[in-house]
Amino acid sequence: MTDVLTFGEAMVALRADQLIRMGGALRMSVAGAEANVAIGLARLGHRARWVGCTGDDEFGALVQRTLRAEGVDVSRAAVSDGATGLVVFEPRISDLTRVSYYRAGSAGSRLGRRHVAPAMAEGARIVHVTGVTAALGAEPLGAVRMAVEAAAQGATVSLDVNHRAKLWSREAAAAVLRPLVRHVALLVASDDELALAAPPGARSEADRIEALLEGGVREVVVKRGAEGAEVFDSSGSTARPAVAVTVKDTIGAGDAFVAGYLSGHLDGLPVASRLERAVTTGAFAVASTGDWEGLPGRHELDLLKAAPGSAIR
Repeated sequence: MTDVLTFGEAMVALRADQLIRMGGALRMSVAGAEANVAIGLARLGHRARWVGCTGDDEFGALVQRTLRAEGVDVSRAAVSDGATGLVVFEPRISDLTRVSYYRAGSAGSRLGRRHVAPAMAEGARIVHVTGVTAALGAEPLGAVRMAVEAAAQGATVSLDVNHRAKLWSREAAAAVLRPLVRHVALLVASDDELALAAPPGARSEADRIEALLEGGVREVVVKRGAEGAEVFDSSGSTARPAVAVTVKDTIGAGDAFVAGYLSGHLDGLPVASRLERAVTTGAFAVASTGDWEGLPGRHELDLLKAAPGSAIR
């Protein structure tokens, strides 16, 4: 059985070395919230499966080839009509990055129940979904609804709210995500995303967390950026500060955090240890350039404990 099944749109990522309008070089890679999580889990030694649609083009071949090379199971990934989507990362000022999507009508947006159902039938310990896929259109949203409802009968359902303002409004996101929460065991959200999952009557963070736990969520995982993260469950709360590193690129940090947390869950670690692994994998992401390129293997999890400037010999 697969450890983690996830699905969504993976795109080709183009990273500019300066403002796009000024010209310059673009570095090409692969990106996508669910693909990033799958790669992070595979590097930590877990069986991760990604389902999605790529175009019948060279960009699509790059996406599937990259995921296979990283040890992710893409046996249920499909080639569909439409071009593979693109995402462009552009440095604007200092450490502020501007992200532009070119995904309207893409092959990835045609993901539906028919693509995900066969993988669901083959089983997984965890089914991980995100608000990104739910925002892509009626077919992807249908796949998310089908998966969380079916998985709730056996697998653990993990939901990362992962709100993308360029895809949908907060109001639209809340209207879709709140009904899904009753099927969710592990809910991950940044502190400003909790309101999109909690009942509308809950006004404070404490009220929102209490309502989510009373509604059936087993663990509410709150990402607090540079301040670390905190997990709330029936026994109380557990917090961990962020790991101090030199920040190179914050893109993909949330996905790296999720991969670390799910890895700890799969390993049967207590909440504090899961959270420690999550903030560690998140730190690897921000200390490296790219969405997933710098994520650690299991044997590398202690590398950040080395003194700054150390050489590993």
